[in-house]
Amino acid sequence: MIVVAGEALIDLVPQGTGALAALRPALGGGPYNTAVALGRLGSPTAFCSRVSYDAFGEALLDRLRETGVDVSPVQRGPEPTTLAVATVGAGGSAAYTFYVEGTADRLFTAPSALPSGTRAVSFGTCSLVLEPGASAYEALLRETAARGVFTVLDPNIRAGLIPDPDAYRARFTSWLPSVSLLKVSVEDAAWLGGAPREWLAAGPAAVVVTRGGEGLTVFTRDGGEYAVPGERVEVVDTIGAGDTVNAALLHGLAARDALSERAVAALGPDCWAELLGFAARAAAVTCSRAGAEPPYAHEVAL
Repeated sequence: MIVVAGEALIDLVPQGTGALAALRPALGGGPYNTAVALGRLGSPTAFCSRVSYDAFGEALLDRLRETGVDVSPVQRGPEPTTLAVATVGAGGSAAYTFYVEGTADRLFTAPSALPSGTRAVSFGTCSLVLEPGASAYEALLRETAARGVFTVLDPNIRAGLIPDPDAYRARFTSWLPSVSLLKVSVEDAAWLGGAPREWLAAGPAAVVVTRGGEGLTVFTRDGGEYAVPGERVEVVDTIGAGDTVNAALLHGLAARDALSERAVAALGPDCWAELLGFAARAAAVTCSRAGAEPPYAHEVAL
């Protein structure tokens, strides 16, 4: 079982150009998209979050159930669902404005236990920024790692939500001893102001850097650096692409029985090439569709 911990929200995606373009609601949130992608790929997955009782919250849970994701760890609340207004650039890249005050996911509390058979837990995005929930997710990350469970972190920086960048960067650094696999985009890395080798020295067994259409690179503790090119595709938008990479990496590691730091450290160039190539193909499918619509297992070969 792979558990994904973090927010579920509604992306409001423009259906045209201009400030007053009609907005289409789409199910989203980085961790939520990762859980959906894992379910579609066929990995046993559970989602750990706090979701509203409103209509958006029900729709979010319905998709998880339809995808085979276990929603039993999901907490519920009467507060509204977080909204994220997307702005899609000419190249398909997306930026977001968030409406988060008083929303349900911010009031997440750390669970007393995770589902039986949990082999890995994935964290990231807004859930590690917005208090008081951020501290609860942080506590879950540290506790999970202390029990020897494989952990994945995708900070997926949303700068507009971070009031004190220096404080967040220090907090990010403090998480690294509890992280087994770190995934960042080149934009995240630039904002954080660090480098993969620095982060490796602090804890993770590997750091994967996504470079958009240019592909992915992994840096490993033994000094390895392996890269694959991106898959060429007609990009509709990039919403959910990084989340799909997270899911593909976890799915691929699980298929290799490599959900441990020791196993990740033992992966050689050929294994990394296969794993990163699979992640690149999966992300390309997501980019070819509007909104966060990750592929099913039959659409990508592992």
